[in-house]
Amino acid sequence: MEHPETIEVVIGRVGKPHGLRGEVTVELRTDEPERRFTAGTTIRTERPRGSAAPWAELTVAGARWHRSTLLVRFEELTDRTAAESARGLLLHASVPADESPEDPEEFYDHQLVGLAAHGLDGGHLGEVTAVLHGAQDLLQIRTADGRDALVPFVAALVPEVDLAGGRVVVDDRPGLVTAFPEDDS
Repeated sequence: MEHPETIEVVIGRVGKPHGLRGEVTVELRTDEPERRFTAGTTIRTERPRGSAAPWAELTVAGARWHRSTLLVRFEELTDRTAAESARGLLLHASVPADESPEDPEEFYDHQLVGLAAHGLDGGHLGEVTAVLHGAQDLLQIRTADGRDALVPFVAALVPEVDLAGGRVVVDDRPGLVTAFPEDDS
């Protein structure tokens, strides 16, 4: 039986410890937490710059909701000290390459990387080369002159994502993707 190709997607980031037994909050980057954080699931981790966290993977022991926050227990995090040292780890899951999020306004990183970036006027601005996750998701766009511009991935600045057409539309302004005009004075 042939297995479909899989890709990795970011599903969350480990937040602060909750309690004394290693449970942590998770800042979600998925609309399907019940599917991604099931007991027994192994999740690949990515350490943030400067982190000494020793885990390349974490195994979900259990997950529950506390108000609107997802709390996850990982087998490897047995106490508050371990939970604190895991803080900031990015969590990745493998998904079939042809899978799309259920919400049509959500996208996986691999769907966006490689798309042509165009301005509202249709002019070519560059190509999406990465999606950066932090407090605000950013599209990294490589411009024709070789610069990397960062555009907040919000509807006001990226009003259209056309996967079938292979492009994103950016409401560009000087200093966002297009460089500031040279000051002649």
